[in-house]
Amino acid sequence: MTSHYMYAFFLLLQALFVFALGYYIKSAMQWYSYKIVRVIFHYNRPVWHLFYLVLPICLYYVFCFFGLYILFMALTPIYFAALYFWQKKLDKSLRFTARVKRFFLFLLLAIIFNDMLCYILYAKIGSAFLGVLTPLILALVFNNVYEAILFSGFKKEAVRKLDSMRDLRIIAITASYGKTSIKNFLYHILSFKFNCYKTPRSINTLVGLTLDINTSLPKESEIYIAEAGARERGDIKEIAEFLKPDIAIVGQIGAQHIEYFKTLDNIRDTKMELLFSPKLKKAFVHVSANVNTDHEKRVEIWGGEITFIEASLEGTKFGMNIQGSEIVFETKLLGAFNAANLAICVHIGLYLGLDIKTIQKAILSVSSVEHRLQRMDVGGKIILDDSFNGNFEGMKSSYELVKTYEGRKVLITPGIVESTEEENEKLSKIIDEIFDLVIITGSVNAETLNTYIKRADKIILNDKTQLTRILAENTFVGDLILFSNDSPSYM
Repeated sequence: MTSHYMYAFFLLLQALFVFALGYYIKSAMQWYSYKIVRVIFHYNRPVWHLFYLVLPICLYYVFCFFGLYILFMALTPIYFAALYFWQKKLDKSLRFTARVKRFFLFLLLAIIFNDMLCYILYAKIGSAFLGVLTPLILALVFNNVYEAILFSGFKKEAVRKLDSMRDLRIIAITASYGKTSIKNFLYHILSFKFNCYKTPRSINTLVGLTLDINTSLPKESEIYIAEAGARERGDIKEIAEFLKPDIAIVGQIGAQHIEYFKTLDNIRDTKMELLFSPKLKKAFVHVSANVNTDHEKRVEIWGGEITFIEASLEGTKFGMNIQGSEIVFETKLLGAFNAANLAICVHIGLYLGLDIKTIQKAILSVSSVEHRLQRMDVGGKIILDDSFNGNFEGMKSSYELVKTYEGRKVLITPGIVESTEEENEKLSKIIDEIFDLVIITGSVNAETLNTYIKRADKIILNDKTQLTRILAENTFVGDLILFSNDSPSYM
């Protein structure tokens, strides 16, 4: 009896151990859009793979191979504790979505199947030697197959819904940066004339768009505004062929996600896939794409029509050359970079029949996008939240805005994430000229920023949970504090 109880206890411990491994694996996959290739080859914290996946599995097999089951029993609670404290420090811990719950159900079934098979074949505790990798692999394979089948049905449902909305006009936006701002500004402006709907937050993948259409797109919508994002060639083409947008916007092209695309040409070519829409009537392509459109009447180049920009901590004023005349626009939005984001909205508004005065009125009343140069005055300090602005031009523009402030300037930043070291070097030199104190968050660019920021005081913060304390101890009344870009804990 004792041996049976021990065997049952061992299998229970083993199952919990596998579930803990599954928790780590699914966390990583959720961060990287469930792309196993990205989790393996583009993971920003490979040491985590070593400590929370590879090492525990290797120790399990070593202990089982040599019959050291008591050591495995000691390993399991240690691993649980390590995983618990690891996830406590994350700012993006695992969200238990329906997809994640289905994975753990598959994992439970795989563990039961594996243990039954081992018991039938060996009927002894040593059979647990097969008990970690097998259920994990089975659960991942069957879960992925099931999700693919499920998504295929969701996609067909979304296509039927779009086809049934015959008067709906779809505007799709892609760019290296600025997509979400353009989407929100455009929604505000076009809502002065049309019944509009926009995708929430930063949803820009095929899966996200499909679910949004099925669950949230109102049937009475006249215009649907969506973002299109990509991590590899073909991603945007797939979205273009699915959404079939009438209007395509290709925004500014830069080095964001260069690690995935390798070259700017690859980034540009991927963004231009949006023009593969079978229902395309008009495309607005930013001048930075550097494309030849002489033989394509549907394509209009934009980005060179801004005549001047005046940006302050109170708002932004800019002029545009429209049909030979300079038209002036004013907005409460902060940051010179917003002039370009608004300029394309002006083009779209005019194309869809809005008059200049209506567009000017709409731009004057447009609200800032959350976490994009939002101003807050707290306890005698000015706080600018620009944590969703993560490209060189946008960050540089926000720094130039801060430069106009006469008081002490504090910066909290991880630098530019998923870009080149050269861009972070250039950004560091600009930072060093403007800020008095720089708090460097995250490890991805810490070495580069620390090397090239020489004049300003620096604090390197490896644990963001300490940020509130650091700010309380190192900032004072009259300071301007800029949160510039943000990187999750796994970056």
